[in-house]
Amino acid sequence: MPKMKTSRSAAKRFKITGTGKLKRFKAYKRHILTKKSAKTKRNLRHAVMTDETNVKNMKKILPYL
Repeated sequence: MPKMKTSRSAAKRFKITGTGKLKRFKAYKRHILTKKSAKTKRNLRHAVMTDETNVKNMKKILPYL
């Protein structure tokens, strides 16, 4: 059986925590920031856990995490 391939794009976007959860950063903070409020931009800074509905698919494309 050949080795499974990791999705490189997903590997760059997701990290695994010590308890096995997937951590991701929020979207909408790359450009067009002038129209967004300081509060919005501040809240976009923090990482969040990946939603449980997506974890199964993420683990499939990240077999060696």
